[in-house]
Amino acid sequence: MNTLVINTGSSSIKYQFIDMPFGTVLCTGLVERIGEEKGIITHRKLIEGENLDVVYDENIATHEIGMERVASLLTDSHYGVITNTSDVKLVGHRVVLGGEKFSTTSIITSEVKSTIEKLSVIAPLHNPPNLTGIHVAEQIFTDALQVAVFDTSFHHTLPDYAYRYALPDHFYTEHDMRVYGFHGTSHQYVTGRAAIMLKKNVDDINLITIHLGNGASITAVKNGKSIDTSMGMTPTPGLVMGTRVGDIDPGVLIYMQESLGINIKEIKRIINKESGLKGLTGFNDVRLIQELYLKGDQKAELALNLYSYRIKKYIGSYLAIIGNVDAIVFTAGVGENSDIIRKMATDNLSHLGIQLSEELNTSKSKIERDISSETAKIKTFVIPTNEEFEIARQAYDIFTKQDIF
Repeated sequence: MNTLVINTGSSSIKYQFIDMPFGTVLCTGLVERIGEEKGIITHRKLIEGENLDVVYDENIATHEIGMERVASLLTDSHYGVITNTSDVKLVGHRVVLGGEKFSTTSIITSEVKSTIEKLSVIAPLHNPPNLTGIHVAEQIFTDALQVAVFDTSFHHTLPDYAYRYALPDHFYTEHDMRVYGFHGTSHQYVTGRAAIMLKKNVDDINLITIHLGNGASITAVKNGKSIDTSMGMTPTPGLVMGTRVGDIDPGVLIYMQESLGINIKEIKRIINKESGLKGLTGFNDVRLIQELYLKGDQKAELALNLYSYRIKKYIGSYLAIIGNVDAIVFTAGVGENSDIIRKMATDNLSHLGIQLSEELNTSKSKIERDISSETAKIKTFVIPTNEEFEIARQAYDIFTKQDIF
């Protein structure tokens, strides 16, 4: 089944073309800097052992033009993998926020699009470009079933006492103010992979999954289902992130407005774009901060200590609510590649059954692996996330349930 996975950002289109259900990636690409003076398109064809790469620098004024370039590359006689756009039978779209409405993957209808648009008030940086990607893909890939895969749907199994805020009831009943959680597609993917590594049914495993990228979140998984997660109604709270503040006393924000005279719009910018690691060091790239840390830079030391301390606090609280945990899972760019962060976040937890093998943790690898010591009661895994495959899998699953073969 020719399946196109699209992840549309505010100025980018990330895509993969996957043969389902086999999961074979035939090509992958990224359209960047849409709307800027010079855009970049990176495309890679992966067929029969071939790795054909092509990079274009050109003006990409709109998402429509960007998607047209994607379609052109997919059907190109040299770099393409299909003859024409009608060969695409299924398009899976990443949509960040599904809110109360969408607890599962959904076939895209006018009602679905309308709801995604309404939810843009809560996720203004993500849902609008996601919706743009849907509109454009519908115009270009007219023969394909369009499917929305929501980042929040994995977290719809949270119990009410985990997703409710202790606010007056009407804020929830009338305004849907609750924890939604994010990165659900990633947490769900690594949960499935961890089950395979543990040689258990996914419904029988208990995990703490830690997604560490520029955005970061941690999820408690019990019997294969999300029961708590660090992000909330928005992607701002929880762990310290590249530019986001994470957990903070709301009184601080009130003080910033009332006593320092900072308006709400500026506070929103500060806590989302100028805080986190960037606020502490001036940089949001963990690789650079680690280099400074190893050189003895005090700001970098504070930043990594705070970053890992927050992870450790969540690990402890999730151990308490889950009970018997089978494994801790690190994933995403930082989680997969930073042995320093993994060590700092799990150091001195041997009394809780968590202990890393220094040799396994520091060894470089791109494959999923067990990095725990032989004496650890709780496994520690590193599992590279694959959100694109998870989107394709969920889209294909809903496709096969339709009477359209």
